[in-house]
Amino acid sequence: MVRAIEWRESPTPHIRLIDQTALPAVETYLEITTVDALVDAVLSLAVRGAPALGATGALGVVVAMNQAAAEGWSDDELAAQILRIRDARPTAVNLAVGADRASAHVSEGVEAVLAAALELVAEDEAANRELSRLGADWILARTGKEKVRVVTHCNTGALATTAWGTAYGIIHELHERGALDYVYADETRPLLQGSRLTSWELTRDEIPHAIEVDGAASSTILRGLVDVAIIGADRIAANGDTANKIGSVALALACQRAGIPFVVAAPWTTVDLDTADGNDIVIEERPAEEVHSFGGAVVAPEGVTTFNPAFDVTPGDLVSAVVTEKGIAEPAASSSPEPLKDLISR
Repeated sequence: MVRAIEWRESPTPHIRLIDQTALPAVETYLEITTVDALVDAVLSLAVRGAPALGATGALGVVVAMNQAAAEGWSDDELAAQILRIRDARPTAVNLAVGADRASAHVSEGVEAVLAAALELVAEDEAANRELSRLGADWILARTGKEKVRVVTHCNTGALATTAWGTAYGIIHELHERGALDYVYADETRPLLQGSRLTSWELTRDEIPHAIEVDGAASSTILRGLVDVAIIGADRIAANGDTANKIGSVALALACQRAGIPFVVAAPWTTVDLDTADGNDIVIEERPAEEVHSFGGAVVAPEGVTTFNPAFDVTPGDLVSAVVTEKGIAEPAASSSPEPLKDLISR
């Protein structure tokens, strides 16, 4: 299994990241030893996916502490650099959660911080495998089918996590059970994470699939070509509103019309109970150049205004199930205004 993020001690302590901007053409790795390099990797999407960003935030605190020791930073400078890592991508709550969790141990020394970060990494893989089992059970029971056809959006596999995957993890679990028929993988803006990354993982795992353009996804659902949509999440509010890669809400609307489940899969760290609903989720916007050009060729009039949000928010009443390692909430069917809070009280 590919590892998107790992801690390595040799030749010097560093974070090892697979450079996801180079896939699928080249499998190359970045060795991160400075805060600047880590923030650049986050902003360029060399590392991405909510759970992987959680590990990045936690291990990034170790990188910052090692750099502080080498360069003689003050405590205030160290705190400021950790904050840079924490806030590099505001929509993805896991990045901040990971940084905060590791930062709580700074006073205990770098070894304690590293231990906390590696504990988070191990917990993420365990969570991914458990939510995948729960999600596969739920989908097969809900659809009543022996084999399901799936549409998914963006990349939620091992590349987006510490290992295994979330929405992709459920797909992988279904495949291993012999309960998966076919997958439609949306190409996914802004950087074609579906066609470049999800298809790369599906191909490695020998899972039958097709890449489809984002604009085809709603039609695929309404034509009856799939039985369930499964996506990941970058932040889930207490009421079930879900921030995910731009284009996700179109799938949810089509699923509601078609009467098939729309499933969100994410570890519990992606659930933000302090955020009441999607109105409080910050939506990142990407550079205009991503729309103005493609493969180095200009594809839009010079100077035209661009609207390039990286995420959208799917209202909770369109979400059939939020699958976490702690259990499954069903926002669309719930009478509770905060179904995610109810999940932890069970």
